[in-house]
Order: sequence, then C-alpha cells, then structure tokens
Amino acid sequence: MSSKRPEAIPEPVRVRALALGTASVVVNAFWLIAAATFGSAYPDTVSLFHNVVFILFGLSLLGIASSWLSRSRRPFLNASELVAIYLMLCIGTSIAGLDIVQVLGTFTNGLRALATPENDWQALFLRLVPDWLVVTDTESLRAMAVGDGTLYTRRHLLALLPSALVWSAFLAVLLIVMLLLTLLVRERWVEGEKLSYPIVQLPLAMTGKSSAFYRDRLAWLGFGIAGSMNLLNGLNFLYPSVPSLGGRLYDLSPLFSNAPWNAIGWTPAALFPFAVGLAFFMPLDLSFSCWFFYLFWKLELIAGKALGIRSLPDFPYIEPQTAGSYAALCALALWTTRSHLAALFRRTSARSGRWMAVGAAAGIAALAAFSVRIGMAAWVAVAFFAAYFVLSIGITRMRAELGSPVHDLHLAGPHLMMVRMFGTRALSVANLTGLSLFQGFNRAYRGHPMPHILESLKLADATRASRTRMGWAIVLAALTAPMAAFWAMGHYSFRYGIPNLGKVPEAFDRLAGWLTNPAPADVGVSAAVFFGGGATLALAFLRAKFVWFPLHPAGYAVSSNWSINLFWCSIFASWAAKLSILRFGGLPLLRTAQPFFLGFILGDFVIGTLWMLRGTVLGVPTYKFLF
Repeated sequence: MSSKRPEAIPEPVRVRALALGTASVVVNAFWLIAAATFGSAYPDTVSLFHNVVFILFGLSLLGIASSWLSRSRRPFLNASELVAIYLMLCIGTSIAGLDIVQVLGTFTNGLRALATPENDWQALFLRLVPDWLVVTDTESLRAMAVGDGTLYTRRHLLALLPSALVWSAFLAVLLIVMLLLTLLVRERWVEGEKLSYPIVQLPLAMTGKSSAFYRDRLAWLGFGIAGSMNLLNGLNFLYPSVPSLGGRLYDLSPLFSNAPWNAIGWTPAALFPFAVGLAFFMPLDLSFSCWFFYLFWKLELIAGKALGIRSLPDFPYIEPQTAGSYAALCALALWTTRSHLAALFRRTSARSGRWMAVGAAAGIAALAAFSVRIGMAAWVAVAFFAAYFVLSIGITRMRAELGSPVHDLHLAGPHLMMVRMFGTRALSVANLTGLSLFQGFNRAYRGHPMPHILESLKLADATRASRTRMGWAIVLAALTAPMAAFWAMGHYSFRYGIPNLGKVPEAFDRLAGWLTNPAPADVGVSAAVFFGGGATLALAFLRAKFVWFPLHPAGYAVSSNWSINLFWCSIFASWAAKLSILRFGGLPLLRTAQPFFLGFILGDFVIGTLWMLRGTVLGVPTYKFLF
C-alpha cells in the first residue's frame, strides 16, 4: 500500500500571509537582538522556540476570534498560512539567535575593535582577514564600543553594509542548500517512514483546522499549572519573599565529595514543565536512552578517575565522540533512504530531484569558493562543509525521530574537530583564521535551522499546504532573516554596545594560542571520533538484531551535549510518567493525557515569553526560565 497521503486540493498560502511572515521575521530579529542586549532571554537554545510558539498562539487565537466575528466563519489566516509563518519565524529565530548572527555579528562588529598591542592579533592573523568581512572604520568601531549612538548615519551605514551583505548572502546560500537537501529526503522521511516528530506536536495541535486543542479542558489545565509555576518563579525573581516552585538548578555533585565519585562534575537536577511536556512525545525507548546515557557519561568520568586515566588530556573525549556519533546517525539515515534516493533519480519524473541535487552541489561549491576567496585551502573548505552538512543531516534526522529538547554540540563543530584531528601544524594561518571565523555559525547547534525546515514540511503535509508556496516561504525567510538580523545587530550595537562581545576572544584568543603554540595531530581525538561513530553503529545493529534491545543510538549522541545537564531530570520524570500511564491505562489513557502535556508546554512558553517581553521592553533584568 502506498504511504503517500490522499490527493486533495492544497490549502492556499496567500501572498498576504507571506508578506506578514516576512514582516514578522524582521520584527522578530529586533526582538531577539534586544533580548540578547538586555540578557532577558535566548529562545533558540532549545529545540522548540518559545517566542515562535508565543506568536503562533497569538495568531491562532486571533484567527479563532476572526472566524467567530465574520459572517463567512473563515479565519483571517488558514492552517497552511499559520504553518508558513511558523516556518519563516523558526528560520528567522535560528539565524538571529544566540548561535549564528549573535556570534557572527559580534565577530564582524567587534573583531578589529578588540585587537590590541597586548594580544598582537594584528600581527598574528588580522592581516589575513579581508576588509569586506568585518567592520574596519575606526569611528564606527569606537561608536559601537561606547554605545549611546546611532546606526543611522551615512558613515556608519556604509561601514557596516559590506560585511552584512557578504555574510547575509553566505547564510542565504547555506539555508537554500539545507532546503534542497531536505527536499531530497522529504518524501521518505515525511510520508514513507513513520517518524514521531515530537517537536511539532504542539504547533500541529495549534494549527489544527477544528480548533479542538483550544477547547480541550485538559490542555487548559496543563496550561494553568505550568503557567502558574512560571509566574511564581518570575515573581520570586522580582520579590524574593514570593515562594518559587522549581525554576532553579540543584547541583547534586556536592553529595559525591570523595574520590573517585567526585569526578562526576556538575550534575544539576531541575524540572522544566516544557521539557517534561516535550519529552512526553518522545518514544519511550528514546527518552529512556537519553537519561540512561547521561548517567553512562557520568560513570565514564568516574571510571576514568578510578582507573587513573583521567590524566590523559580531555579524557573521555566527549565532544569528539559526539561528533562521530552524529556523523554515524547521518550515515544510518542516508543508508535507510538509499532506495528512495536511487528511485528518485531513476523515475521519469525525477527531473526535479536531479535539479535539487545539482542545486545543493552548486551551493556547496559556492560556499567552498567563498572559503577559498578568504584564503582557505580548497581541501580544507570542502572537508569543512562536507562535515558541516553531515552533522546537519544527522541532527535533522535525530530530531524527526527522537525530538530531544536540546542538541547543542558545544566544542564539537567541524571547525574545531578538524584542527584537533589534523593538528595546527598541518594547517596554514589562513586556514586556521578561516575556521575561527566559521565559529560564527558553528559555536553550537542548539538552534540549527535545518531540522525546522523538515519539521515544517511535515506540518505542511498535515495541513495540505501548497508545497510550492511553502518553498517560497523558506526562500523568503532565507533572504530576509540574515539582513534583518544584521540590521538589528547594528542598531543595538550602536545604541547600547555590542552584545555578547565575549564571544570574540573566545574564538580568537584560541586562534592566537594555536598560532603561538603549534600542536601536532591529537590521536586521542581521532580515535574518539571513530569510537563514537562505531558505538552508534553498534547500537543500531543491536536494535535491528534484537527487538527487545532498549537503547537507541540517538540517545547516545544527544546525552553527551552540555545542555542535557539541564534537562535530563525532566526527561526522566516524563519517561516515568508516560511509562506509568501506559502500564495502568494503556493507549486510551495515553491519548487522553496528550492534550494536558501539550498545554504544559504552552503554558510554560507563554508566561516565559511574557517575562522575556518585560525585560526587552523595559530594558531591565528579568526572570529567564531557560538557563
């Protein structure tokens, strides 16, 4: 039987919805950069962006109200249009978020400003950075360093425009390559395989045509409980006499003060309502694997100290193991999709598939050519982008199947793994400088845009949206979001000083260290990358061989991330709740409970975003429910 959805007339995505989505991307970019400037929130640090859910919530309620008031009973925006705007805002948040323009824009606006005779950056590497990649005008750099100025003078605009245009074009090409790669596997991963897509369950319920979610009492009960918890915690931040309910991290490591147990390191315990809700929609074996492997990594640290091998640098090489694990997840995903890809190119109607592949290859070639233009060797550029898109595909597939609340991959990006595997002596100064600049979009992968593209295509499939219009929505977001983010970055940099300026020395002090103290290839890192990939493949083999095997390879990859420290306890609580519901009530009770947990996510997000708005509008410190 074909797995394709029944043929139906696609629901229109009108031009006004695309125009509204484009305007929303611009406004959202200013909101995110303002929030970063005042330190009020970083929504892109978790898989489901709470600012986007908040906007979708408002638009959905507006649509319900408009359908009640209009004679035709037709909402202002239909379900497909809500999905299109949701997609555009997800891409816009990813680009303007903490891990892309909030780092890359800091590099462009602050790199030359932080070069001093003491750090000797000018002699070490700045001479190799083209002037069109960063701001070079002395007066503009001084104005941004001081703040209390304005972007909107001829001199300042001309100073920022070249780097903003170049990097915006770079990011647009990066996004379009992600779109083309996603379209190549869309039919298989959206229609063919029954992947769970846990992250989109809330947006799917919110954009449903019947509005049943908004009439469900259990959903509003969950909303009320989670929202009340968030409200209490925010009031406790402002008025310490008000009691709080959670909202804090309780470190368990002081309980293990004796060797070798003290090697456990920072082990925070906390319950985040939205994380409990998100984890509830993960398959049980996956949520179990997440918290199990988190404890496994802790035991690995303890065992290393007990056996005396913690003296090895970086043991147990968690970041390289993570990089290898995600690469293996990509390989597994492509292996299971091989028949679809082969058929795609064999079919008579496969011309579009071939053009997608050609377009993706051309985009990657353009990115590599850009890298060569800034001084990198061709083989380094090709290796970097091959590794980058391997990680991107691995994260995207993992999200569709697992739906982890986080996937940050701190210190596991290809710009660092290549240096550690090859050694600084094998790479020229220009290569090392280029790889350091690429930290601007590789510092972490918490808000990676590619998973949002696939998940939005899943939403579009569910709402029977026009795929052509959805494609245009993605292209519009890809063209609009980078420029809007750089515009907002310049606006707030001149007014208040460059936000997150510490990201510059984080990358370029390390580069200076590479250049002043060259190091050979790290054999341990290479071994750990291959071990991580091998362990992932072994877990996949065991799951295929033994249906009862409870450990999922994606759990091994996700649980090694830094951010899982914050959420392992929430995942455990959600796993225990779901297991109990299935044991005592079976599938009927599980289906009944789902709206409650969706409301749990929504309540936490709505009240948490209102706190974010307070901090952004007033420009004051506020309660952050995401650490």
